[in-house]
Amino acid sequence: AAAGGLTRQGALTSNAPPPAPSGEFAQDGGASAPAVKGMAGTTAESKLMVQPPMPADQMPLPEQNRDRVEDFKSNPVRAALEDPVSTFSIDVDTASYSFVRRSLREGIVPRADTVRVEEMINYFPYDWKGPDSASTPFNSTVSVMPTPWNEHTRLMHVAIKGFDAKPAEQPKANLVFLIDVSGSMNEQDKLPLLQSAFRLLVNRLRPDDTVSIVTYAGDAGTVLEPTKISEKDKILNAIDTLTPGGSTAGEAGIKEAYRLAQKSFVNDGINRVMLATDGDFNVGQTDDDDLKRLIEKERKIGVFLSVFGFGRGNLNDQMMQTIAQNGNGTAAYIDTLAEAEKVLVEDASSTLFTIAKDVKIQVEFNPNKVSEYRLIGYETRALNREDFNNDRVDAGEIGSGHSVTAIYEITPKGSGGEQIDQLRYGQASVNNGGVANADEYAFVKIRYKLPNEDASKLITTPVTSANEVADFDQASTDQRFSIAVAAFGQKLRDEDATAKFGYDKIMEIATAARGADPFGYRSEFLSLVRLASALGGKR
Repeated sequence: AAAGGLTRQGALTSNAPPPAPSGEFAQDGGASAPAVKGMAGTTAESKLMVQPPMPADQMPLPEQNRDRVEDFKSNPVRAALEDPVSTFSIDVDTASYSFVRRSLREGIVPRADTVRVEEMINYFPYDWKGPDSASTPFNSTVSVMPTPWNEHTRLMHVAIKGFDAKPAEQPKANLVFLIDVSGSMNEQDKLPLLQSAFRLLVNRLRPDDTVSIVTYAGDAGTVLEPTKISEKDKILNAIDTLTPGGSTAGEAGIKEAYRLAQKSFVNDGINRVMLATDGDFNVGQTDDDDLKRLIEKERKIGVFLSVFGFGRGNLNDQMMQTIAQNGNGTAAYIDTLAEAEKVLVEDASSTLFTIAKDVKIQVEFNPNKVSEYRLIGYETRALNREDFNNDRVDAGEIGSGHSVTAIYEITPKGSGGEQIDQLRYGQASVNNGGVANADEYAFVKIRYKLPNEDASKLITTPVTSANEVADFDQASTDQRFSIAVAAFGQKLRDEDATAKFGYDKIMEIATAARGADPFGYRSEFLSLVRLASALGGKR
């Protein structure tokens, strides 16, 4: 995050208001240019005309170019006969949902590339059936049901629930707060919100847990050496006295954070760096690939990393995703204190306590039953087919009590909903009597490693008629709500699949499936659907 973050090359314009909100993550309350007051006998317009043009290197940087978001194309429809296998890493990040919420509340339809549908779906807690013991870290449930937006297809709904470790079973935590205190953090929704958020987390930890604090701005500094939560006042005071200023030495900050994590390393415990920032690392090592290699090295020796984004106008979402995915951590975007409470208090166990790592899903579709399929979301988590059995390939993590949902839209053979022409010279039929398991829709395989192990384990689930739900309304409340969220995410991305499926239909499904909503997350979702409907396609 550049100091001040207002102009190119770090130049600041004194006494000038910030640029007007434009683009996806524009700052609030800006104006497009300094107000020009008319002088005696001179109109504001004529005064503007005689002013020399501003040098190019001092022109304000357009807001829409300051946030880095990874571009990606939605998953295509695939023919099961030609390409029967789908492989991806699980994802429990939630940043996209918070981006979308903030944009809609500011009257802006979010840019398509900020909408990662799987993060929208997985934002919500679901009561999927979990495992009975920690020896099996998670349980999977697969259901096949009608598609609300297409009468010719069905949805294959894969629900995963992690083992919920009880507080007495949770290992000790050794946490390093790596906090961006650069000049651009001097806004109410940045450093002050960050301080409140981390205070919430400290109050959630146990007396034997350890916290260190490293800040970075121009250079990295250790604000607090490893300190037990039993000295909570000392930790809270260190958080409260943070002040913004300077540019952003991200590389030095990360190295110092890892040094402290190693200094107080807890064997068989939680060792995690928690990076909180509004933007880039613009001093020192700035290349995403270099950061990735540094974080991968530390991950292998047991120190994981999670990333929390704050504010708008300078956010590097692409960097957040890269380092969180490679640091065995999560990426969340905190725009309100309520979101901080959700991420760091309500979801603290799943955010901090990993029960399975490198979790991969591979689905093989049976062309005897399925003509076509499409994975909804997970575009940035795609893996090669051969990666599934390669234990050296990194994948996502599941925390204590975490739920993960993946949804495929499938076209049953002979339904009339096919979008891809059959091959003229391809295999005409697999109804040859010699096909094994010919009545299965698909075969779902999940690989995972226990936190302290390097060899993966395998869970398999055949998907048969026993997994079918005849009518959409007969699906569980959580299944129907998750599908409403999937439809909403696709609608915001302007997907062809939901082009004729209106916001009113999404609202109808979500309202009927709201169910128990103790924290109001689902009610809030309904308000976002209403906002998106009112805004229409205006971006």
